Amino acid sequence: MPATAGGAWRRSPSEAREALERFLQAAGEPALIEPGEDPFALHQDNYELTWCDGRLSLAVWDQYRHLRRRILGLAAEKSGRLELFVEHFPKREARIYLIDLAKPKAGTVVLRAERYRLRERFRLWLHRCYPEWRIVELSADPDIEHSLSSVHPRAFLCKGASGLAAIAAAAEGEPAEASLAFGLIWLDYLRRTRSKQQVEGLVVFLPHGRERTACLRLLHLDRRRARFTAWTYTPDDLLAPIDLADHGNIETKLTPVLGRTQGLSPRVEAWIAQLREIPEVEVAPRAGGMVTLRIHGLEFAWAEGDKFWFGLDRKLEAEAFHLTEIAALAHELSRLRAPNAANRDNPLWRERPEAWLESQVRKHLRVLDPTLCADPVYGQIPALAAGERGVLDLLAVDQDRRLAILELKASEDLQLPLQALDYWIRVKWFLGRGDFEACGYFPGVALRRTPPRLLLITPALEYHPTTGVILKYLSPEIPVEQIGVGAAWRSRFQVVFRRKLPGRA
Repeated sequence: MPATAGGAWRRSPSEAREALERFLQAAGEPALIEPGEDPFALHQDNYELTWCDGRLSLAVWDQYRHLRRRILGLAAEKSGRLELFVEHFPKREARIYLIDLAKPKAGTVVLRAERYRLRERFRLWLHRCYPEWRIVELSADPDIEHSLSSVHPRAFLCKGASGLAAIAAAAEGEPAEASLAFGLIWLDYLRRTRSKQQVEGLVVFLPHGRERTACLRLLHLDRRRARFTAWTYTPDDLLAPIDLADHGNIETKLTPVLGRTQGLSPRVEAWIAQLREIPEVEVAPRAGGMVTLRIHGLEFAWAEGDKFWFGLDRKLEAEAFHLTEIAALAHELSRLRAPNAANRDNPLWRERPEAWLESQVRKHLRVLDPTLCADPVYGQIPALAAGERGVLDLLAVDQDRRLAILELKASEDLQLPLQALDYWIRVKWFLGRGDFEACGYFPGVALRRTPPRLLLITPALEYHPTTGVILKYLSPEIPVEQIGVGAAWRSRFQVVFRRKLPGRA
């Protein structure tokens, strides 16, 4: 049984032929995947398997493409999947994969193939945009130890003693801007491990039409630490450099703020006052005039104008006779969501941890930071949030009339620093235009135009290991502080550490 050049054992071409025939006979939706290419769906009339003088070849075609490979041996055979050694170029071995798309696990293989295809397109882009640079490393494989994702292919380029980190965002799937966090981690990793080269900066390739948020972030990184460059690409691999200066404006508008119960009818105000007598019931206004009632952050009732709704799985419109039922629901939630509840596996206890953390931060704001004013504190302002992010934002002011952004996360999140940056960018934009005063925020306070403070608040053991790496690349004008709270924050809220980045006012 011969071995490959890399040392892996393989079975002969004749065994590969038998395995291929078994696979094609059994597969419901056979497909061929060559890394870097789109899958070929296999039908009776679009492939040919030939055997001549001990040489096995497979040809496959569709309306636009044709592929022929000499098969050297069988690498692996599993249910619904074959791995074959092939001759890619003369005397150069590679692998192709045959999978049954009807099998549940086929999606993983197809996803991996799509990532390898993006990697090869990324190779092409780098050759075209940086022809004088040599690609030293190119990968679309995960590196869990160093928090490097397989979703975004990454590369290391060299030209003499100079180096560049590069990363590409996929056109589909998670937001394109998510690639930037992994790009900064990759840049920092290369600077630590490639001591012979001076890694000058980071190049980011973004799908055309989805580049805006990433460009806003790039504008607010520290250009003293690294050179940041961005390109867009299209499905046809048309590439264009991005002028980051063209992406500095914010297109959203700030919603005027209403008082806690402003705009509510007298009867709805009376119902809310009655329900507030129940222990642990919190009343929180939303932008636009809606008011919510919550137990440790979990909403169970909503009010707007003369309307009142309640429920957990679905909202029911309430009348006066429902108040007893609503009160019973609040009492039951208070019992089930007690910090020291007997059953902490109950879904209602575990529901919405960030909202529970927000509730605790609001109650203990002076414990968190003695300089912050306890009221007013605004939460989840739509114009400031950049989409559904799984984090919660609060906006407060300190005794020096300086705005403070509180970014809350109850569990580990690699993206937290740059998601917080999105919010900071918008707050600074509206602050500079005077929109907060114009829309009724912080009445009676003459807000300072100093860049807002940024406080990241997470249980101390839940900060992602890369948080500090990403934060050091933020612009020096951003005064950022990490605050870690104790693991028992639901029952006993205390700060266990504070960490400020040096050189930031």
